[in-house]
Amino acid sequence: MSKGTSKATKVIDGLYYTKEHEWARVEGDLVVVGITDYAQHALHEITFVEIMQSGTTLNAGEECGLVESMKASSDVFSPVSGQIVEVNTSLEDSPETVNEDPYGKGWMYKIRPSNLKADLKKLMDSKAYASFVASKT
Repeated sequence: MSKGTSKATKVIDGLYYTKEHEWARVEGDLVVVGITDYAQHALHEITFVEIMQSGTTLNAGEECGLVESMKASSDVFSPVSGQIVEVNTSLEDSPETVNEDPYGKGWMYKIRPSNLKADLKKLMDSKAYASFVASKT
């Protein structure tokens, strides 16, 4: 855990993080992606999540969706290059799941990476991300 916004921001070991506050978890030959606890706290009550469709090919750092709340909207960026293979459609009816469980049920999409090793080298581990978040507050 690290210091974050007004509440302690949860940072999970074993995940990879972007400076735009997305997380990536390698699961077999896929990467599961979502937004971090820090991001969902900053947005407050999330009211809408939209991610590009399965089959969409993305480059690392490319915009792939949108998260909206009563307070603001924020683009979602892909931490790795590849093809989206699954979108968490339950977020259409229950976008607040991202607030409740950003690292679990609030995941946004799964991507089949095309350049995983190189992409992961450009991301932060939990310790680096915790330091990055602490420098923001």
